[in-house]
Amino acid sequence: MSTESRINDRIRVPEVRLVGAEGEQIGIVSIQEAMRLAQEADLDLVEVAPTARPPVCKLMDYGKFKYESDQKRREARKNQVQTVIKEMKLRPKIDPHDYETKKGHVVRFLKAGDKVKITIMFRGREQSRPELGIRLLQRLSTDVAELGYVEAQPKQDGRNMTMVMAPHKGARQLRGEPTEGRAVLG
Repeated sequence: MSTESRINDRIRVPEVRLVGAEGEQIGIVSIQEAMRLAQEADLDLVEVAPTARPPVCKLMDYGKFKYESDQKRREARKNQVQTVIKEMKLRPKIDPHDYETKKGHVVRFLKAGDKVKITIMFRGREQSRPELGIRLLQRLSTDVAELGYVEAQPKQDGRNMTMVMAPHKGARQLRGEPTEGRAVLG
């Protein structure tokens, strides 16, 4: 069954509840009378509630209606927020300088309003020491606590341990503003 509304001669019921072009209730009329009214007004007869008894039909310009509904759908899709998940991979025995570099990347991602999935990869005997990974993830989450919060707690799956951090509300709004120190000419 198609999702399109039935229009004009595709409506095959003996009588319909008719709504005028301005939204006024005309009442229950025969399908022939409804078609005559639509032709006189140079409009289409569109079935808007096919499951009602009798079905509800409206007099409208169907081409214009379809165009406006497509525009609304496009506008709604444009205003949707795309959530981006960035991934940062670490090892349990990470050098302090490497840790600071990776933390800087996480900070940058959170400031940009993106979620960050932090993965700790265990190799060999490291797999028997998951507390090293938990300690490292907790340290990272406390270091960047002012920018984001832990959305998904650390979880071990096979050789990897993952945690998801999300930015605090409002971080995405800061994205479009000019940074401090820049002169705005105008």
